[in-house]
Amino acid sequence: MKFDRNTVLGFVVLGVLFFGYFYYTNRDQAAYRKEQARIDSVANANKPKADPVVAAKDSAKADTADRLVRAGDYQQAALGTEQLIYAENELFKIAFTNKGGQPKWVELKKFKNMDSGHVRLAASDFDKISYQIKTGDNSSIGTSDLYFKEGKVMPNADGSTTVSYSLRSSDSTGGNTNLVHQYIIPKDDYMVAFNVLLKGADKLLQGGVMNLTWQYTAAQQESDISFEKQNTQIGYVENDEFDYHTIGRRSSIGFEKPVKWIGIRQRFFNTYLVAKNTFSSGNMEWTVPPDSKKILVEATTNLKVPVAAGTDSKAEFSIFYGPADYHTLRKQDMKFDKLVNLGQGPYAFVRPLNRFVVLPVWDFIKSFVSSFGLVIALLTLFIRLVISPLSYKSYLSGAKMKALRPEIAAMKARLGNDQQAVSMEQMKLFREAGVNPLGGCIPAILQIPIFFALYSFFNSSVDLRGTDFLWAKDLSAFDEVIKFGVNIPLLGSHLSLFTITAVLTSLLISIYSMSMSPDQSNPVMKYMPYIFPVFLLFIFNKLPSALTWYYTVSNVVTLIIQFVIQNYIIDHDKILSQIQENRKKPKTKSKWQERMEQMQEQQKKLKDMKNKK
Repeated sequence: MKFDRNTVLGFVVLGVLFFGYFYYTNRDQAAYRKEQARIDSVANANKPKADPVVAAKDSAKADTADRLVRAGDYQQAALGTEQLIYAENELFKIAFTNKGGQPKWVELKKFKNMDSGHVRLAASDFDKISYQIKTGDNSSIGTSDLYFKEGKVMPNADGSTTVSYSLRSSDSTGGNTNLVHQYIIPKDDYMVAFNVLLKGADKLLQGGVMNLTWQYTAAQQESDISFEKQNTQIGYVENDEFDYHTIGRRSSIGFEKPVKWIGIRQRFFNTYLVAKNTFSSGNMEWTVPPDSKKILVEATTNLKVPVAAGTDSKAEFSIFYGPADYHTLRKQDMKFDKLVNLGQGPYAFVRPLNRFVVLPVWDFIKSFVSSFGLVIALLTLFIRLVISPLSYKSYLSGAKMKALRPEIAAMKARLGNDQQAVSMEQMKLFREAGVNPLGGCIPAILQIPIFFALYSFFNSSVDLRGTDFLWAKDLSAFDEVIKFGVNIPLLGSHLSLFTITAVLTSLLISIYSMSMSPDQSNPVMKYMPYIFPVFLLFIFNKLPSALTWYYTVSNVVTLIIQFVIQNYIIDHDKILSQIQENRKKPKTKSKWQERMEQMQEQQKKLKDMKNKK
């Protein structure tokens, strides 16, 4: 297609017109927006400013008026002053409030928070346990909005304590409908019994069902909130089956079948709400606030509880406030212990290893050793002793490989750069000498489930929380000996000293192992043992000090065992003579060796054909 001068000129003029149109239009719109912003600013400035104090008073008046309407027959309980009473046992102290007749906070005596006070659970304004009651023909209100009376603390003969609150309808109705909240605190247990006693349940509840609402805030208790959120979960038993969800993967669950209990685990502390006769149905929704709020999760649970109609009815619950300790939870015999992460999800296969091996050995060692750093070291020695027979076979295989290094070097010099021929001849040499080239991999493979088991165990062991060792102030968290002051991608704002010791000892093992293995012609395989420890620096830096300390001790033990076995137990001359004897014996090939040789032969033929072409 050809363009004459007039056509070109027309396109140019059209382009100029379009440019001018958009330029002036944008300029006018910018001027309009600027003028409109000025007008809005002036209008906002001229608006009468609301007094925040007056606004707060107006809001309070409106709230009070609304509460009085909803309170109906219980208007005398709609207004009041919050008052606290206290009860305690050997393990915790609970503050109860007359507003809602419920716990205000729970303080665990054996556990310190980050400010050196005691850990408090369910201590925010969001936390409550409430249910709707009928207050008139067309009105209802939640019990958390009413002020109960007669808060009493009564000691019992068995060492437990009973706390009770009562609520009665106004005399003007002519009825005696009332309810009582009763809490029983045991002498030496974290489980609190919660009973609701109702007189005239048919008048209080709609359709003989208690619609219970449980709101709970899991506040930050550890120094690393992001790691604590990763280890915070919702757990429950529905239709006698346990299940759980990590808070970051979803935000709600629904229950269509009977639920025995539902709870929240925030790494080291658990809170469970239990129904004696199960909740018939319900749902739970939760949000994960930003880290700046120092809250892991805020959860709201709505549950239905059938209550028998009659003059006197009773709804029985229990609430557990305590540590995520396996033995403490298992003692309750309600599957609480399944929420302790001894191996979950893709790592569930290590849970039996933790339950039946690691945990019993851990309990035995800590019964006579006070330092948990030393307990970890002794646990490491035990594990290494258990797998020592396999380790010996691995090192023996390494010694055989070292004995063949001169022959392998001569073979590589003879065959040059033909990698396929080298691989085939090397396999043939190993078979003749009776050497398994994969023999040294067995302990390394065995270390994988052990590492995952201890990763889960150390992350969930409340024993380690706040325990110091050497330079680490808390074995359940990373040590911050070296602080950068700025956040470095993949590494963070610190460098853990135990991570450095783990990386350096891993590097020493790699160097020693490479000295015992045949020379690698593949550059990737040659340098991989040196690259892997560097990866550990980024992987381990945010892990608990207990895990990096274990890895350091394990590496040191490995180096010592390798040195002793290679220099004082394995007879290298005997190995050489054994290799020569093995060469004289008739050889049988395994199916794997046959398939490997066939594959190598096929690859060699294909390569030869390509070279000929």
